[in-house]
Amino acid sequence: MAKWLAFDTSTEHLSVAVRNGDRLFAHNGVGGAQASTTLLPLIQQLLADAGLALADLDAIVFGRGPGSFTGLRTACSVAQGLAFGAKVPLLPVDTLLAVAEEARHAFGARQVVAVLDARMDQLYAARYDFDANGPLGLPDGGDEPLLLSPEALEVPAGWSLAGNAFAAYGPRLAPAAARHEALPTATAMLRLAPALLAAGRTVPAAEAWPLYVRDKVAQTTEERAALNALKAAAAVAAAAVDVVPPATA
Repeated sequence: MAKWLAFDTSTEHLSVAVRNGDRLFAHNGVGGAQASTTLLPLIQQLLADAGLALADLDAIVFGRGPGSFTGLRTACSVAQGLAFGAKVPLLPVDTLLAVAEEARHAFGARQVVAVLDARMDQLYAARYDFDANGPLGLPDGGDEPLLLSPEALEVPAGWSLAGNAFAAYGPRLAPAAARHEALPTATAMLRLAPALLAAGRTVPAAEAWPLYVRDKVAQTTEERAALNALKAAAAVAAAAVDVVPPATA
């Protein structure tokens, strides 16, 4: 019986979900700057709602990127802290793959160009073909995630465009393509988890790294301090969730 925690903080939305067998507990809300203060309490609440402690989990699933630098570091730091404390493996998921899965699930899109607003007049983009699945049921990802301008994005005929960049770039973004608003939700990541786990994609906490695509030379002093605080809080949360008996659902 699957017992998974998933979360994503790569965009301005925060998404958290817990699966305990056939029961699903999920939250989607405002993220961005608030994610660093609300993520851990939401995780604790959803685990309690599901009747689970961290140590009960089979894996912790998190959005590794691409996306907001701060958001990716938040997700990675919390995932590492919880995994170290509970001795649970981590399953990193590409955020663009989660966008494509959300479009498939919500709109029936089978061939998807997933895009996320990278700001600075750029997009993160990748293609996913659910009609060209591999042996483990994962969509053919084609190219690696790209960073490009809206005008440079190419959408093959018959493919759908899915993501969160339409308000920002409007007709500059493949105007002839069908469009679906979609985000890298935690529930999408949970739907992808069985195939990713079967493919051996889990990593130990020390090897859980963000996928940036756009490079940045170094963290600021404030970012390093914030991440250290998040890791410390995650370790405390891991101990607290395992010590306090969870509420039954």
